[in-house]
Amino acid sequence: MTTGLSYRQHARATLLLGMPLIGSHLAQFAINLSDAVMLGWYSVDALAAEVLGGTLWFVLFIVGSGFAWAVMPMVASAQASGQDTQVRRVTRMGIWASLMFGVAVLPVMIWSEPLLLVLGQDPGTSTLAADYLRIVGWSILPALLVMVLKSYLAALERTQVVLWITVLAVGLNIVVNYLLIFGNGGFPEMGVRGAAIASLCVSVASLLVLMIYVVWATPEHALFQRFWRPDWEAFGQVFRLGWPIGVTSLAEVALFAASSVMMGWLGTVALAAHGIALQVTSAIFMIHLGLSNAATVRAAQAYGRGDVSGVRDGASVVIVMSGMIAALTVVLFLAMPEILIGLFLNPDEPARIEVIAIGTGLLAAAALFQLVDAGQVMALGLLRGVQDTRVPMIIAALSYWVVGVPISYLLGFTFGMGGVGIWLGLAVGLAFAGVFMMARFWGWSARLGG
Repeated sequence: MTTGLSYRQHARATLLLGMPLIGSHLAQFAINLSDAVMLGWYSVDALAAEVLGGTLWFVLFIVGSGFAWAVMPMVASAQASGQDTQVRRVTRMGIWASLMFGVAVLPVMIWSEPLLLVLGQDPGTSTLAADYLRIVGWSILPALLVMVLKSYLAALERTQVVLWITVLAVGLNIVVNYLLIFGNGGFPEMGVRGAAIASLCVSVASLLVLMIYVVWATPEHALFQRFWRPDWEAFGQVFRLGWPIGVTSLAEVALFAASSVMMGWLGTVALAAHGIALQVTSAIFMIHLGLSNAATVRAAQAYGRGDVSGVRDGASVVIVMSGMIAALTVVLFLAMPEILIGLFLNPDEPARIEVIAIGTGLLAAAALFQLVDAGQVMALGLLRGVQDTRVPMIIAALSYWVVGVPISYLLGFTFGMGGVGIWLGLAVGLAFAGVFMMARFWGWSARLGG
């Protein structure tokens, strides 16, 4: 079966699906950014504690999100092939798997202080980060369920509601932060614990709104009816597809964490420049991630219909679109790096000139970085769409850790290239991942489609 869509029709459908997803990713990024900015205004100690505690929370969250990401292609494929019962089954078991993971890792966050101390962190910062995690740790349960429901709705092409709920979450997060971090409006001044409460409130509120919407908008799936009944066959399907996605995400997150550690060896100023450059590149990456999600859904729909040419044509379109954005980003990073980095710095900052100088070099390396990062995330999205996750996991782990990290160290320290060398090593690792994942996807396409 084939849809026979033109490239123009593929592009239009991808944009209609992808633009709200891009917006929701940017809004989610804004939530994290608002936490950092507002805690930075409060105190450096509070910001350091949030960064430390938030990093542990995010690493656990990103692994658990693998089950939510698995729901997206499975629902899209089942919906396209008319299997409404399968839509309900995999979504429910995606929620089950996410809840089980969240409960399993919750103790790590509630009793996190000994772990942070073993990792060699400052005792004062560890104590404050543990206070933060004792509260925000509970948010991993609603946050993972929010991810499952967002994936379910995205697979059904109901992406507008995902965008607007995330935008509202940004506003709620800023308001609660303002009240509880600083003690405004008669509320107690709670510092980093206030930020943790805000994050928990945002996660719970987002989950409640999404659940109400799902019950109202998709009654045909009766998602929460007899929710307590296990479906071990569907659970196994979600688990088998989801755990490699979680490990793949962990490998990439750990790659960037390793780059931050290496940048820290170069000094505080270099680490500050690295942090700013990461914020800039992460914002752009949200665009590619949204397109990758759209690629997953559309590839899964075509895959569910048995339309291999539709998978292939849609892939060609989304890759070209992502490549055009990456090319524009290269121009932006090379033409105005000082302006982009200066946005994050106080005009009176004594180290401003030095940070901008280092950051300019990093953004030049990031120009190459963007091209290969876009390629690998597009390939990942397409492979997930055709429910291929285990081999991509192996490719990612080898590319990031056997290639990327060693080359970052060699270029940064052995060859004395500093921060630029570290970033070029990241680019090489991501390039390896992108090339081999793209080869796997197009090889799959050639075998099935001729």
